Amino acid sequence: MEQINKDILSNWIDRYLEYLVSTRGYSASTQRSYSITLKQMLKHSDIIYESDKIVLDIVPYRLTITGNAKKTISRKLSSIRSFVSFIYKYYKVKITIKGAESIKTPQKLPKPIEQDYITEVLKSADIMQKALISLLYGAGLRIGEVEYLKVESIKRGWVEVTGKGNKTRQIPLPPAVESTIQNYLALYPANRWLFEKEGKRLKSSQLRYIVSKLFASHGIYATPHQLRHSFATHLLNSGARISDVSQLLGHSSMVTTQIYTKLSSSAKLNEYKNAHPLG
Repeated sequence: MEQINKDILSNWIDRYLEYLVSTRGYSASTQRSYSITLKQMLKHSDIIYESDKIVLDIVPYRLTITGNAKKTISRKLSSIRSFVSFIYKYYKVKITIKGAESIKTPQKLPKPIEQDYITEVLKSADIMQKALISLLYGAGLRIGEVEYLKVESIKRGWVEVTGKGNKTRQIPLPPAVESTIQNYLALYPANRWLFEKEGKRLKSSQLRYIVSKLFASHGIYATPHQLRHSFATHLLNSGARISDVSQLLGHSSMVTTQIYTKLSSSAKLNEYKNAHPLG
Protein backbone atom coordinates (compact mmCIF):
# COMPACT_ATOMS: atom_id res chain seq x y z
CA MET A 1 0.00 0.00 0.00
CA GLU A 2 1.35 3.41 -0.98
CA GLN A 3 2.24 5.56 2.00
CA ILE A 4 0.95 9.12 1.91
CA ASN A 5 1.23 12.01 4.33
CA LYS A 6 -0.08 15.54 4.66
CA ASP A 7 2.73 16.98 2.55
CA ILE A 8 1.74 14.72 -0.33
CA LEU A 9 -1.93 15.61 0.12
CA SER A 10 -1.03 19.30 0.16
CA ASN A 11 0.78 18.89 -3.15
CA TRP A 12 -2.21 17.06 -4.61
CA ILE A 13 -4.51 19.83 -3.42
CA ASP A 14 -2.43 22.39 -5.34
CA ARG A 15 -2.62 20.26 -8.48
CA TYR A 16 -6.36 19.75 -7.99
CA LEU A 17 -6.91 23.50 -7.74
CA GLU A 18 -5.02 23.99 -11.01
CA TYR A 19 -7.13 21.24 -12.58
CA LEU A 20 -10.37 22.97 -11.55
CA VAL A 21 -9.46 26.05 -13.58
CA SER A 22 -7.50 24.58 -16.50
CA THR A 23 -9.64 21.48 -17.14
CA ARG A 24 -13.00 22.04 -15.49
CA GLY A 25 -13.20 25.73 -16.36
CA TYR A 26 -14.09 26.88 -12.83
CA SER A 27 -13.84 30.57 -12.00
CA ALA A 28 -11.11 32.01 -9.78
CA SER A 29 -13.62 32.69 -7.00
CA THR A 30 -14.82 29.06 -7.06
CA GLN A 31 -11.22 27.89 -6.99
CA ARG A 32 -10.59 30.03 -3.90
CA SER A 33 -13.60 28.49 -2.18
CA TYR A 34 -12.26 24.96 -2.84
CA SER A 35 -8.81 26.03 -1.68
CA ILE A 36 -10.06 27.33 1.67
CA THR A 37 -12.13 24.19 2.29
CA LEU A 38 -9.43 21.68 1.37
CA LYS A 39 -6.61 23.41 3.24
CA GLN A 40 -8.72 23.73 6.39
CA MET A 41 -9.74 20.09 6.03
CA LEU A 42 -6.09 19.03 5.74
CA LYS A 43 -5.15 21.00 8.85
CA HIS A 44 -7.87 19.43 11.02
CA SER A 45 -7.95 15.86 9.65
CA ASP A 46 -5.93 12.69 10.17
CA ILE A 47 -4.56 10.02 7.83
CA ILE A 48 -5.10 6.53 9.21
CA TYR A 49 -4.01 3.13 7.85
CA GLU A 50 -6.53 0.35 8.54
CA SER A 51 -5.41 -3.10 7.36
CA ASP A 52 -5.48 -2.72 3.56
CA LYS A 53 -6.97 0.76 3.17
CA ILE A 54 -6.09 4.41 3.62
CA VAL A 55 -8.60 6.42 5.65
CA LEU A 56 -8.88 10.18 5.65
CA ASP A 57 -10.55 10.95 8.97
CA ILE A 58 -12.28 14.34 8.62
CA VAL A 59 -14.33 14.01 11.81
CA PRO A 60 -12.14 16.60 13.60
CA TYR A 61 -12.69 18.95 10.65
CA ARG A 62 -16.46 18.36 10.80
CA LEU A 63 -16.41 19.54 14.40
CA THR A 64 -14.86 22.86 13.35
CA ILE A 65 -17.68 23.60 10.88
CA THR A 66 -20.67 22.51 12.94
CA GLY A 67 -21.73 26.15 13.29
CA ASN A 68 -21.96 26.63 9.52
CA ALA A 69 -25.25 26.55 7.66
CA LYS A 70 -26.32 23.10 6.44
CA LYS A 71 -25.95 24.19 2.82
CA THR A 72 -22.39 25.39 3.47
CA ILE A 73 -21.43 22.14 5.21
CA SER A 74 -22.90 20.13 2.34
CA ARG A 75 -20.91 22.16 -0.18
CA LYS A 76 -17.66 21.68 1.76
CA LEU A 77 -18.18 17.91 2.03
CA SER A 78 -18.89 17.74 -1.69
CA SER A 79 -15.60 19.56 -2.37
CA ILE A 80 -13.70 17.02 -0.28
CA ARG A 81 -15.35 14.05 -1.99
CA SER A 82 -14.53 15.52 -5.41
CA PHE A 83 -10.89 15.98 -4.39
CA VAL A 84 -10.61 12.36 -3.24
CA SER A 85 -12.15 11.20 -6.53
CA PHE A 86 -9.52 13.27 -8.35
CA ILE A 87 -6.75 11.50 -6.39
CA TYR A 88 -8.04 8.09 -7.41
CA LYS A 89 -8.51 9.08 -11.05
CA TYR A 90 -5.09 10.68 -11.55
CA TYR A 91 -2.87 8.99 -8.95
CA LYS A 92 -4.62 5.62 -8.58
CA VAL A 93 -4.64 5.98 -4.82
CA LYS A 94 -7.91 4.93 -3.22
CA ILE A 95 -8.78 6.83 -0.06
CA THR A 96 -11.78 6.14 2.15
CA ILE A 97 -13.25 9.19 3.87
CA LYS A 98 -14.45 8.92 7.44
CA GLY A 99 -16.97 11.54 8.52
CA ALA A 100 -18.17 12.66 5.09
CA GLU A 101 -21.77 11.56 5.54
CA SER A 102 -24.15 13.84 3.69
CA ILE A 103 -26.70 15.99 5.47
CA LYS A 104 -30.12 16.97 4.24
CA THR A 105 -30.37 20.58 3.19
CA PRO A 106 -33.58 22.52 2.62
CA GLN A 107 -33.99 23.43 -1.03
CA LYS A 108 -34.34 27.19 -1.18
CA LEU A 109 -34.72 29.02 -4.44
CA PRO A 110 -34.22 32.75 -4.95
CA LYS A 111 -37.43 34.67 -5.54
CA PRO A 112 -37.65 36.16 -9.01
CA ILE A 113 -37.74 39.95 -9.18
CA GLU A 114 -40.87 41.42 -10.68
CA GLN A 115 -40.38 42.74 -14.18
CA ASP A 116 -41.80 46.15 -13.25
CA TYR A 117 -39.15 46.54 -10.55
CA ILE A 118 -36.35 45.70 -12.98
CA THR A 119 -37.74 48.20 -15.51
CA GLU A 120 -37.91 50.87 -12.81
CA VAL A 121 -34.29 50.30 -11.78
CA LEU A 122 -33.06 50.37 -15.39
CA LYS A 123 -34.57 53.82 -15.88
CA SER A 124 -32.23 55.32 -13.26
CA ALA A 125 -29.16 53.21 -14.12
CA ASP A 126 -26.11 54.61 -15.92
CA ILE A 127 -24.99 52.99 -19.16
CA MET A 128 -22.52 50.62 -17.49
CA GLN A 129 -25.12 49.45 -14.98
CA LYS A 130 -27.64 48.98 -17.78
CA ALA A 131 -25.20 46.86 -19.78
CA LEU A 132 -24.46 44.69 -16.75
CA ILE A 133 -28.12 44.15 -15.82
CA SER A 134 -29.01 43.56 -19.46
CA LEU A 135 -26.64 40.59 -19.62
CA LEU A 136 -27.78 39.14 -16.29
CA TYR A 137 -31.51 39.58 -16.89
CA GLY A 138 -31.64 39.89 -20.68
CA ALA A 139 -29.36 36.93 -21.43
CA GLY A 140 -29.48 34.96 -18.16
CA LEU A 141 -25.71 34.86 -17.67
CA ARG A 142 -23.98 33.79 -14.48
CA ILE A 143 -21.99 36.54 -12.76
CA GLY A 144 -18.81 34.50 -13.28
CA GLU A 145 -19.57 34.31 -16.99
CA VAL A 146 -20.01 38.07 -17.16
CA GLU A 147 -16.70 38.60 -15.35
CA TYR A 148 -14.77 36.73 -18.05
CA LEU A 149 -16.78 38.06 -21.00
CA LYS A 150 -14.53 39.47 -23.70
CA VAL A 151 -15.43 42.26 -26.12
CA GLU A 152 -14.87 39.89 -29.04
CA SER A 153 -17.52 37.57 -27.59
CA ILE A 154 -20.22 40.13 -28.43
CA LYS A 155 -21.25 39.44 -32.00
CA ARG A 156 -24.08 40.77 -34.08
CA GLY A 157 -27.23 39.56 -32.36
CA TRP A 158 -25.37 37.00 -30.24
CA VAL A 159 -23.06 36.62 -27.28
CA GLU A 160 -20.70 33.65 -26.96
CA VAL A 161 -20.23 32.47 -23.40
CA THR A 162 -17.91 29.92 -21.82
CA GLY A 163 -19.69 28.48 -18.79
CA LYS A 164 -19.15 25.69 -16.32
CA GLY A 165 -16.95 22.85 -17.48
CA ASN A 166 -15.51 25.04 -20.25
CA LYS A 167 -18.72 24.52 -22.22
CA THR A 168 -19.34 27.22 -24.81
CA ARG A 169 -22.84 28.30 -25.76
CA GLN A 170 -24.27 31.05 -27.93
CA ILE A 171 -27.12 33.15 -26.62
CA PRO A 172 -29.26 35.45 -28.77
CA LEU A 173 -29.28 39.08 -27.68
CA PRO A 174 -32.60 40.94 -27.83
CA PRO A 175 -32.24 44.18 -29.85
CA ALA A 176 -32.61 46.33 -26.71
CA VAL A 177 -29.83 44.41 -24.95
CA GLU A 178 -27.51 44.55 -27.95
CA SER A 179 -28.14 48.29 -28.35
CA THR A 180 -27.36 48.91 -24.67
CA ILE A 181 -24.06 47.04 -24.91
CA GLN A 182 -23.02 48.88 -28.07
CA ASN A 183 -23.84 52.25 -26.46
CA TYR A 184 -21.78 51.24 -23.44
CA LEU A 185 -18.79 50.24 -25.56
CA ALA A 186 -19.04 53.50 -27.51
CA LEU A 187 -18.63 55.46 -24.28
CA TYR A 188 -16.23 53.07 -22.56
CA PRO A 189 -14.07 51.31 -25.18
CA ALA A 190 -12.57 48.17 -23.62
CA ASN A 191 -9.22 46.61 -24.47
CA ARG A 192 -10.12 42.99 -23.80
CA TRP A 193 -12.74 42.43 -21.12
CA LEU A 194 -16.24 43.81 -21.52
CA PHE A 195 -16.21 45.17 -17.97
CA GLU A 196 -12.82 46.51 -16.99
CA LYS A 197 -11.26 49.46 -15.24
CA GLU A 198 -7.87 50.83 -16.26
CA GLY A 199 -7.31 47.74 -18.37
CA LYS A 200 -8.03 45.32 -15.52
CA ARG A 201 -10.99 42.96 -15.47
CA LEU A 202 -13.68 43.78 -12.91
CA LYS A 203 -14.10 40.79 -10.60
CA SER A 204 -17.37 39.05 -9.77
CA SER A 205 -17.43 40.62 -6.32
CA GLN A 206 -17.17 44.11 -7.82
CA LEU A 207 -19.90 43.44 -10.37
CA ARG A 208 -22.10 41.90 -7.69
CA TYR A 209 -21.68 45.01 -5.53
CA ILE A 210 -22.70 47.28 -8.43
CA VAL A 211 -25.92 45.32 -8.90
CA SER A 212 -26.89 45.09 -5.23
CA LYS A 213 -26.12 48.75 -4.57
CA LEU A 214 -28.20 49.93 -7.52
CA PHE A 215 -31.25 47.89 -6.55
CA ALA A 216 -30.82 48.82 -2.88
CA SER A 217 -31.13 52.49 -3.85
CA HIS A 218 -34.68 51.61 -4.92
CA GLY A 219 -35.38 49.66 -1.75
CA ILE A 220 -35.08 46.31 -3.52
CA TYR A 221 -32.84 43.45 -2.44
CA ALA A 222 -31.39 41.80 -5.54
CA THR A 223 -28.43 39.64 -6.50
CA PRO A 224 -27.04 38.70 -9.93
CA HIS A 225 -28.31 35.16 -9.39
CA GLN A 226 -31.83 36.50 -8.79
CA LEU A 227 -31.68 38.34 -12.11
CA ARG A 228 -30.65 35.10 -13.86
CA HIS A 229 -33.45 33.30 -12.03
CA SER A 230 -35.89 36.02 -13.11
CA PHE A 231 -34.75 35.67 -16.72
CA ALA A 232 -35.64 31.97 -16.71
CA THR A 233 -38.86 32.32 -14.73
CA HIS A 234 -40.26 35.14 -16.85
CA LEU A 235 -39.47 33.25 -20.06
CA LEU A 236 -41.19 30.09 -18.83
CA ASN A 237 -44.21 31.96 -17.54
CA SER A 238 -44.53 33.61 -20.96
CA GLY A 239 -44.69 30.24 -22.69
CA ALA A 240 -41.05 29.52 -23.59
CA ARG A 241 -40.16 25.84 -23.88
CA ILE A 242 -38.28 24.31 -20.98
CA SER A 243 -35.73 22.76 -23.35
CA ASP A 244 -34.94 26.15 -24.89
CA VAL A 245 -34.57 27.86 -21.52
CA SER A 246 -32.35 25.01 -20.33
CA GLN A 247 -29.99 25.56 -23.25
CA LEU A 248 -29.92 29.31 -22.70
CA LEU A 249 -29.01 28.81 -19.04
CA GLY A 250 -26.29 26.32 -19.91
CA HIS A 251 -27.84 23.51 -17.86
CA SER A 252 -26.74 19.98 -18.72
CA SER A 253 -30.18 18.62 -17.84
CA MET A 254 -33.74 19.96 -18.01
CA VAL A 255 -34.28 18.48 -14.57
CA THR A 256 -31.92 21.13 -13.24
CA THR A 257 -33.93 23.82 -15.02
CA GLN A 258 -37.18 22.61 -13.49
CA ILE A 259 -35.71 22.62 -10.00
CA TYR A 260 -33.96 25.92 -10.59
CA THR A 261 -37.06 27.75 -11.74
CA LYS A 262 -39.61 25.97 -9.57
CA LEU A 263 -42.08 25.84 -12.42
CA SER A 264 -45.66 26.68 -11.69
CA SER A 265 -48.25 23.96 -12.15
CA SER A 266 -49.77 25.83 -15.07
CA ALA A 267 -46.41 25.98 -16.89
CA LYS A 268 -45.89 22.25 -16.41
CA LEU A 269 -49.45 21.55 -17.60
CA ASN A 270 -48.93 23.63 -20.74
CA GLU A 271 -45.72 21.72 -21.54
CA TYR A 272 -47.57 18.44 -21.06
CA LYS A 273 -50.53 19.48 -23.21
CA ASN A 274 -48.25 20.70 -26.00
CA ALA A 275 -46.15 17.53 -26.01
CA HIS A 276 -48.68 14.75 -25.43
CA PRO A 277 -50.60 13.33 -28.44
CA LEU A 278 -53.86 13.50 -26.47
CA GLY A 279 -53.11 16.93 -25.05
